[in-house]
Amino acid sequence: MTRIVDVAERAGVSTATVSRVLNGAKVRDDLAEAVRRAVDELGYSANRTARSLRRQSSDVVALIIPDVENPFFTSVARGVEDVAQAAGLSLVLCNTDDDDEKERRYLAVAESENMAGIILAPAGEAPDLSRLVRRSRAVVVIDREVGCAVDHVLFDNVALGRQATEQLIARGHRDIACITGPRSTTTAVERAAGWRAALEDAGWPADRLVHANFRVDGGRSAMTELLAGDRPPDAVLATNNLVGVGVLQILAGWSGPRIEVGIIGDLPFATSDVADVAQVPLNPREMGVAAAQRLVDRIRGTAGEPERHVLDLGT
Repeated sequence: MTRIVDVAERAGVSTATVSRVLNGAKVRDDLAEAVRRAVDELGYSANRTARSLRRQSSDVVALIIPDVENPFFTSVARGVEDVAQAAGLSLVLCNTDDDDEKERRYLAVAESENMAGIILAPAGEAPDLSRLVRRSRAVVVIDREVGCAVDHVLFDNVALGRQATEQLIARGHRDIACITGPRSTTTAVERAAGWRAALEDAGWPADRLVHANFRVDGGRSAMTELLAGDRPPDAVLATNNLVGVGVLQILAGWSGPRIEVGIIGDLPFATSDVADVAQVPLNPREMGVAAAQRLVDRIRGTAGEPERHVLDLGT
């Protein structure tokens, strides 16, 4: 059986350095890469407890999310925890701050600790899940799709963008801007595609698309950009809840013509009078429940081939 000293010798580092890398601590990039390469070549996996040695996995699962302060992911976590507890599993919550490096470290810890499974809301478009998959760890990806053969639980984001835009069109709006997330995020791109399709079907231009981060400050900066133009839109679609908060904060101080707002998701806290905001609600708790149920099935060996499960809009 490969030992930590074997990894250290192959990587040309101390056992302490190997331990720091496996635990996700900050290590010089070249040393960390040498350790990861040695671990991969030797097939090393740290078994931390006698139970892990017997069962080859623990009773712990990780939920790795990009923004623990976003109530959307809080609701996801509630759903995951309810299912995990009922299945006799303990849940560890990890916050990546949409940082690829933090995400990579959490995935490495999940592997080294022999966690039974991982539910991941990706920070980037291409998280490296290959080692976990090779070691037959249960992995479910939620919210944002990635190019890896693992289970996914997603919303129909194109349909969400279309539905929210159609609400604004039905209220008589024609010049509808869209503020969405980064171009690298499938959720952002797909919801913007739904916005564009709804406008094109109605015969109206879809030429006011602004990309920002999926946070409150992203909504503020994008809305400020739209208002700085010669011709402000008569309506704006915010493709997630926090962007919507930022949009409403800027419009609260706007003295020009009225601009109506549509939001995909539920507003996490009161920002202004939102009675007339066109909202398309989501059910993030149901996403967490569906993902956790799939994870439990895969841990128990009752799941088949990886599936792409798309939640109903009415769920």
